[in-house]
Amino acid sequence: MERIYLLEDDDSIRKLVIYALGSQGYEAQGFDRPSDFWSAMEGPQPALILLDIMLPEEDGLSILQKLRASAATKRIPVIMLTAKNTEYDRVVGLDSGADDFISKPFGMMELVARVRAVLRRTEQKPETEDYQVGDLFVSPQRHVVRVAGEEVPLTNKEFELLCLLLEHQGMAMTRDAIMDGVWGQEFSRENRTLDVHVRTLRTKLGAAGHYIETVRGVGYKIGGAS
Repeated sequence: MERIYLLEDDDSIRKLVIYALGSQGYEAQGFDRPSDFWSAMEGPQPALILLDIMLPEEDGLSILQKLRASAATKRIPVIMLTAKNTEYDRVVGLDSGADDFISKPFGMMELVARVRAVLRRTEQKPETEDYQVGDLFVSPQRHVVRVAGEEVPLTNKEFELLCLLLEHQGMAMTRDAIMDGVWGQEFSRENRTLDVHVRTLRTKLGAAGHYIETVRGVGYKIGGAS
């Protein structure tokens, strides 16, 4: 049975979510304070974390950054729960390492569906090969990106985007296929999240940024004939 932790200070929301997850076969445990959550994290690790942004003691984005900075917890998928509903907040949360973002109020069945989707998308994958395109080197297994020998730090979503394009090297991937592969089918297609991530990824890759090509009317690709 997969264990899920929920950090939410609203008692009514916390109880409803715990009940909904439990009815679907998950072992769900809720916390109303970050201090209690961190104490629980010293024990067995959960398969997924549901994390509110507005919390007492410490805000959710700060907690997310700590989770992603630790080798022990950086791979645990995190879904952010928040009353905020602007594209900027979504991009900030996803760039900080969140795997999904659900705005309040939300339906319990929608939440369960998103949990299932994130768990499927982030399940342990078999060992993959390293990639070399010109000066760009990427090791998906070791989570390493180098350009001309210099390591390039990327956010989780930027790294997933880069690996997805390399996995389909030489192929023009549609915008929808990229969004499904990196953010999941439930994520809105109406915002500019993909374009923002491609732009920042190109900037961070510097001289190797031009390897990510825009295919007009389709999407993006890496490698192959221009």
